[in-house]
Amino acid sequence: MPFVTVKIARGHSIEKKRRLVEVITNALVSVLDTKPEWITIHIDEFERENWAVNGILHSDRHRGKHDETGR
Repeated sequence: MPFVTVKIARGHSIEKKRRLVEVITNALVSVLDTKPEWITIHIDEFERENWAVNGILHSDRHRGKHDETGR
């Protein structure tokens, strides 16, 4: 029974999350030769202010760029 945790920044639409879990599920079914009903996927969302690259918070680096649709 595969259990996958995906960590993404908060703000992606429900449609994108649906597509994400569909693609991951299909990949696991194909690669692991398992049944889709045995696959569990957990989406762990974090705030952009809690993520930094090269010493700069993502929320500062991309201020105003991201809206609630994750763009």
